Amino acid sequence: MAESLKHKTLKGTVWSSLERFSVQGIQFLVMIIMARILTPDDYGLVGMLAIFIAIAQSLIDSGFSQALIRKQDRTEIDNSTVFYFNIAVGIALYLILFFSAPLIARFYDEPMLVPLTRVVCLSVVINSLVVVQRALLTIKIDFKTQAKASLTGAILSGIVGITMAHTGFGVWSIVAQQLVNLSAIALLLWILSHWRPSLAYSWASFRELFSFGSKLAASGILDTVYRNLYLIVIGKVFRASDLGFYTRAHQFAEFPSSNVTGIVQRVTFPVLCTIQDDDERLRNVYRRFLRVSAFVVFPLMMGLAGVARPFVVLILKEQWAFAGVLLQIICFAMMWYPVHAINLNLLQVKGRSDLFLKLEIYKKLIGVAVIAATVPFGITAMCYGSILTSIIALVINTHYTGKLIHVGFLMQMRDLLPTMAYSFSMFLVVIATIYLVPGLLAGLFAGIAAGMVYFFTITAVTRSRDLKELITLVKRK
Repeated sequence: MAESLKHKTLKGTVWSSLERFSVQGIQFLVMIIMARILTPDDYGLVGMLAIFIAIAQSLIDSGFSQALIRKQDRTEIDNSTVFYFNIAVGIALYLILFFSAPLIARFYDEPMLVPLTRVVCLSVVINSLVVVQRALLTIKIDFKTQAKASLTGAILSGIVGITMAHTGFGVWSIVAQQLVNLSAIALLLWILSHWRPSLAYSWASFRELFSFGSKLAASGILDTVYRNLYLIVIGKVFRASDLGFYTRAHQFAEFPSSNVTGIVQRVTFPVLCTIQDDDERLRNVYRRFLRVSAFVVFPLMMGLAGVARPFVVLILKEQWAFAGVLLQIICFAMMWYPVHAINLNLLQVKGRSDLFLKLEIYKKLIGVAVIAATVPFGITAMCYGSILTSIIALVINTHYTGKLIHVGFLMQMRDLLPTMAYSFSMFLVVIATIYLVPGLLAGLFAGIAAGMVYFFTITAVTRSRDLKELITLVKRK
C-alpha cells in the first residue's frame, strides 16, 4: 500500500509539475511578448474584471469537485448531478454579468468595460463544462491527460494572442487569448477524459455533496474576493496603468509560487485522502510534503525577489520598471502560499470544512483591515501589507493543524527554519552581486549564478535533509 501510494504521488507530482510549468512557461513567454506590444492600460482594463470572473468560477464549482474527490464511494449519479448543477449555475452567472456590465463600467468609470465584460465572461460558461472531468482525472491522479489539454490550449491561445496584438487589436488580443485557451482545454478534456454525463440527477446526492462543498465554496468566495480586493481598490483609487503594474508584478510572482502551490494542492489532497484515518502516517507524510515544498519554493521566491528590478526592465522594457519594485515585495508574501495550501488541505482531508470556513473569515477580516490601513500610503505600502497578512494567516492556518494531527505552528517553523535561513541568505548574496556587477544584463545573470551556487553549496555542506529528500524523489522517479 505504502509503495503504491508513493508511486502514485511521484507520478502525479511529475505530470502535475510538467503541466503547470510547461503551460505557465509558454503563457509566461506569451505574456512577455504581448506586454512589450501592449500597454499597462490594456492589462489594467482586463484586471478590473478579474474579480467577477473569479467569484463566478467559485460559485460554479461550489466545492463540489473537492467533495467528489474526498468521497470514496462516489457514484455515477453523483458525477452527473454535479455536472448539471455546474452548467445551470454557469449560464445563470453569465446572464447576471452580461446585464451588469453597464454597472461595472460605471463603477470604474471605464465605458470600454461594457463590451469587454460581456465577452470575457463567456469563460464562466466554458469552465462550467469541465469541472467534473477535472475532478475525475484528479481522483485518478491522472495529470498526464490534463497536461496534454492545457499545453495545447496554451500554444494555440498564445499564437492567437500574439498575432492579434501585432495587428493592433489592443486589449481584445488579451481577451481572445483567454477564451481560446479555455475553449481548447474544455474540448480536449471532453475528448480525452472519456466520461459522459448520464441522464440522471439526484437531490439526495446534491444535498450530501453540498453539505461538505458549500463551506468550501463560501471559503473560496471569501478568498477570491480578498485576493482580488487589491485589484478593485487599485483599479478604483489609482490609475489603470497602476493596476497594470500590479497585475504584471503579481503574475511574475505567481509563476513559481502559485504553480508549485497548485501542484501541491492537486497532488496532496487525493493522496492524503487515502490515508485520512491513519493519523501517524498522515502526520509523517504531511511534514514531508511541507518540507520539500518549502525547499523548492522559498529559494525560487527569494531568488526572484533578488533579481526583480533588472529582470522586469530587461524583459518588459523601461515602461514597466515600477512593476519590478512591486515584484520584489510581493515575493516575500507569496513564498508562504504552498505552506498555506498544505495546512488547508489537511482540514479538507479531515472533513472539517466548517473549520476551513471559520479560518477564512478570520483571515479575511484581518486582511481587509490591513488593506484599509495601507491604501492611503499607496500601492507600495499595500504590497508590504500583504506580507504582514500572509504571516498572520500562517499562524491562523496552523492552529487547527496542531489540534488535528499535532503539527502546529512551532513544529512547522522548526521544520522550515533551515530552508528559510538558506533562502534569505541567498537573497542577500543575489542583491550584493547585482549591486557590484555593472550593467543590467550582466548583473542579472551574475546574480542568478551566484544565488544558485550559494544555495546548493550551503545546503550540500550542511547536509540538508530536505536536499537529500528531493534528490531521492527525483532519482526514484
